[in-house]
Amino acid sequence: MDINKIRQDFKVLDETVNGNALTYLDTSATSLTPKSVVDKTNDYYFKYNANVHRGVHTLGSLATDAYESARMKVRKFINAKRFEEIIYTRGTTAALNLVARSLGDFAVEAGDEIVVTEMEHHANIVPWQQLAKRKGAKLVFIPLESDGTITLESVKSVMSDKTKIVAITHVSNVLGTVNDIKSIAKIAHDHDAYIVVDGAQAVPHMTVDVQDLDVDFYAFSAHKMLGPTGVGVLYGKAEILDQLEPVEYGGDMIDYVYKEDATWTDLPVKFEAGTPMIAEAIGLGAAIDYLLEVGMDNIHDYEQELVNYAYEEMQKIDGITIYGPKERAGLITFNLDGVHPHDLATALDQEGIAVRAGHHCAQPLMKWLDTNSTARASFYIYNTKDEIDTFIRGLERTKEFFSYEF
Repeated sequence: MDINKIRQDFKVLDETVNGNALTYLDTSATSLTPKSVVDKTNDYYFKYNANVHRGVHTLGSLATDAYESARMKVRKFINAKRFEEIIYTRGTTAALNLVARSLGDFAVEAGDEIVVTEMEHHANIVPWQQLAKRKGAKLVFIPLESDGTITLESVKSVMSDKTKIVAITHVSNVLGTVNDIKSIAKIAHDHDAYIVVDGAQAVPHMTVDVQDLDVDFYAFSAHKMLGPTGVGVLYGKAEILDQLEPVEYGGDMIDYVYKEDATWTDLPVKFEAGTPMIAEAIGLGAAIDYLLEVGMDNIHDYEQELVNYAYEEMQKIDGITIYGPKERAGLITFNLDGVHPHDLATALDQEGIAVRAGHHCAQPLMKWLDTNSTARASFYIYNTKDEIDTFIRGLERTKEFFSYEF
């Protein structure tokens, strides 16, 4: 894997920030986008800008072919059984809300239980909170170990004959914890429960096979995997999706509209009301092409090399607290004694280093960690060890500045 060649594909890396070369360590929020993805998206607007599934004219046919070709790329990328199981959404958040509403109305009744964890992004906890309120159900939390992991024994301990849904992240956007989704899915199914997985931090960084994992639903976003903003994917098993009602209504998802009622068309369009994110979906397909060309195993191995290097170097800094397990995905969340995370991020930005600061849309987890906010550095295929060295020097200078007595 030629990192220098890869970096040339990301034109934003040529930019300077406050007079310094950009060091982008905020991929967990949004990844950078390679030129090939931008070009593919522009091709839609410049060459065949038309709606899909409607017109029989040439531009409409070209747009539809490109849009549905991208869906097939997604199907193969996560090894879904059928293309009908790939539903385009606005992103992970929209996908999880769709499931919480549609599956929730179908499967959950008063007194039932929904199992979640404290490490969830708000997008995978708030929709379930609202479902529980709406249905008179109860949220049950899998207890976390001291290092921010969960054990299969803990999963089993909260399951009961009242459990209807298990909603869990594949990779924590704060701790970097990688959950054993395949084993958790088996436990859920042993209790006749559905499993819904937030894969936003997993799909861009490792091989995900939804059939092997045996998940019922799996959600992720394009903008975290080199693609455009505003589009994501909900994978769902076709036999379950067929039983569910859509939650948005309008053009294209209907079969026939009568004066007093309507019927729905087949999957996946049944869940895709209105004009979809055409250019964005095409861009997602191009992002998948790019990731496959680099190789998902290569991406995972390189990220592990980066995060392990950063972890070891950060531990040499006195007064730093790193959250989460040592074995982790390609991100590190931390705090530096005496420096608020927002001040830290601002100081690093003055040196051209972009990191995240705040509660990372994970306030229940912040409470569990006994802190209000943290800083986070996250890595991807366009980062280098030299950039990590720049980051470490920035941390050391920031620590020195804030410890200086004026």
